[in-house]
Amino acid sequence: MAAVDCVILGLAATEPASPAIFHYAHPRSEADCVVASNINPYLVDAPNIVLLARSRPLCRVPEIGIGNKPIDGGYLLLSTDERRALLARDAGVARFLRKWVGADEFLNGEDRWVLALQHASPDQLRGMPDVLAILEQVTAFRQGRIDAKNGRKSKAGQSSVALAATPTRFHVTFLPTSNYLLIPRHSSERRSFIPFGFMPPDILSGDANLVTTTATESDFGVLQSSMHMAWVRNTCGRIKSDFRYSKEIVYNNFPWPDTPSDASRAAIEAAAQAVLDARAQFPNASLADLYDPRTMPPPLVQAHQALDRAVDAAYVAGELAAGRKKPSLRTDAERAAFLFTLYQHYTSLLPAAASGSTRPRRAKATRASADSRQT
Repeated sequence: MAAVDCVILGLAATEPASPAIFHYAHPRSEADCVVASNINPYLVDAPNIVLLARSRPLCRVPEIGIGNKPIDGGYLLLSTDERRALLARDAGVARFLRKWVGADEFLNGEDRWVLALQHASPDQLRGMPDVLAILEQVTAFRQGRIDAKNGRKSKAGQSSVALAATPTRFHVTFLPTSNYLLIPRHSSERRSFIPFGFMPPDILSGDANLVTTTATESDFGVLQSSMHMAWVRNTCGRIKSDFRYSKEIVYNNFPWPDTPSDASRAAIEAAAQAVLDARAQFPNASLADLYDPRTMPPPLVQAHQALDRAVDAAYVAGELAAGRKKPSLRTDAERAAFLFTLYQHYTSLLPAAASGSTRPRRAKATRASADSRQT
C-alpha cells in the first residue's frame, strides 16, 4: 500500500533543439506536448530560477506564522467525549476550554478541544484537580519520561525540557483577539483549490496551519485563486503527492499582482466574498466535501471562476501598466510560467546584495498585530 512516485530522467550531453514539456490533465489522460523555450528546475517553461527560503514575503502583504504548538503529548487536547467527561466532573473547567482546529479539523469539520491555561491563576488551577493531573502528564512528557497516553517513552528535545517548568504554556502561542486567516499546511492534491478560511478568535489554531490576523478579503481572494494554486502546485513540498504548503518557500516567494488599483482590489474583494457566501449556502458540508471535485457544488464552482477572472485581470493590468506585454493565462502551465517570470522581475529590482537573500527588502511586509505576536 506504499504511495510511490517514480521519476525517470533522460540525460544527454547536448541540449535538445526543441525541448518539450508534457502536460497531463489527469494521470491517465493523454499528454499535451508543448515545445518550450527553456525548461527550468520546476519543469516550467520559464527562466532558470531556484527559490530560496525567505523569512519575509517578497511583496507588501501580511506576514504569516504557525498556529499554536503545545508540545504536550496530546494531553491538553480533548475529543468531544473527553471534554464532556471532564466537564461532568468539574463544570468550572469550561472557562479554559477552547475549540481547536488542526488541518484535519478545519478541512473535515471535526470537533476537538484544547485546555488554554495561559491566563489561569494559581488558585484557579489548584481548584481543578483533574486539570492538575493533566498538567503533571504534560510535565512528564516534556521531561522525556514515560508517555502513558501513547504507551511509550516520549522523545523530549532541549526546548521541550525547558518548557516542562511551565506546563500551562505552549511552545508557540497564538491567541488572537480578532478574526484571522487560516491556511492548512497539508491538503489533498485532488482538490483544485486548497481551502483557506477566516476563523473567529475564540477558535484556536494548531501548528498544522499557518495564520495571520492582518489579511483582508482581497488577500484571501488572491490566495484562493487559480493563479496562486498554479504556484503552489509547482513550488510546494509533498507528502506522498499531497500538498505541503510552506511559509518560507511557497507564501513568501509568491509574486502578487504588481501595484493593483483600488478598482482591482475591490473586484477581488467582491469575488472573494462571493466564494465565502457560496460556502455558507451549505452549512452542513465540510470544506473537504465542498472542494472534492466530485461533490463541489455549482454555486461554489461559479464563484471561483468569477474570482479567477478578477485576479487574472489584476495581474494583466499590472503588466500593462508596467509597459510589459499582456500575459496569456489560459492554463495552469501558462500561469506558472508567467509567475516565475514575474518573480524574476521582482527579484531583479532588489539590491544586488539582497537579491539572493532570505530577507528581501523589496517591500516592507505588514507586521502582525501585537495581539497575535508569537512567543
